[in-house]
Amino acid sequence: MAWFKRKEKGIQTSTEEKKDTPKGLWYKSPTGKIVGAEELEKNFYVSPEDDYHVRIGSKEYFSILFDDNHYEELNPGLTSKDPLKFVDTKKYTDRLKEAREKTNLKDAVRTAVGKSMGEDLVIACMDFAFIGGSMGSVVGEKIARAIDHSIKNNIPFLMISKSGGARMMEAALSLMQLAKTSAKLAQLAEARIPYISLCTDPTTGGTTASYAMLGDINIAEPGALIGFAGPRVVKEATGQDLPEGFQTSEFLQEHGFLDFISHRRDLKKKVNLYLDLILNRELRS
Repeated sequence: MAWFKRKEKGIQTSTEEKKDTPKGLWYKSPTGKIVGAEELEKNFYVSPEDDYHVRIGSKEYFSILFDDNHYEELNPGLTSKDPLKFVDTKKYTDRLKEAREKTNLKDAVRTAVGKSMGEDLVIACMDFAFIGGSMGSVVGEKIARAIDHSIKNNIPFLMISKSGGARMMEAALSLMQLAKTSAKLAQLAEARIPYISLCTDPTTGGTTASYAMLGDINIAEPGALIGFAGPRVVKEATGQDLPEGFQTSEFLQEHGFLDFISHRRDLKKKVNLYLDLILNRELRS
């Protein structure tokens, strides 16, 4: 005898009564581990089972690093133009419009100043969701202005890189940002103000060739992809077989390109510890 017997044939639920599973409730890591969105957020957006660091943006990093998520955004109104009238499969202006609508961001970097463990800190954080975190004129200008704010107010500077490199739609104007930001960092060094560079997944191209590797202390998150060009391009250029994982943060630390690797849950304490040591001030707990 069956435990259950259907009284009526067919599904009787009306369309209005049907319920869809809300999107974003679960996250599946590359290793196949599944974690709830709320649990992921409480764990600093790190998968608890495999320790995979999920890609996050400026909103999440600001909430992790600034006390009580309180900060003042710097130059929030700057937006990219299209001086070259660039067109590939679509107009650059259309790409910008779509990116702004999709991400609710003005461009690929946000800059802010606030308290971190009770002390002032200027943070520039890139957003990979906006055209792959590509570095255009606005990205370079906002980073430069953030450094100016650090110099004017004698506040340490933290750069969080997450980028595919220079923005091809702005051609040479984009490449000029490498020199521009590097020159500003030289001014920061002359003012003897600490600069910490955090490389996250991915940090590639022009960002790696400029500000991402110019920190007084260069740190990274575990497993981050960091390099100038992709493995295929490097292999073709050198004619050498490349070691496995040669562009991971662990490999780069082992070979002296990074000073430390920090788990995201420890990031706030580690950044402020480094600043206390550089500035020779009392260590905060």
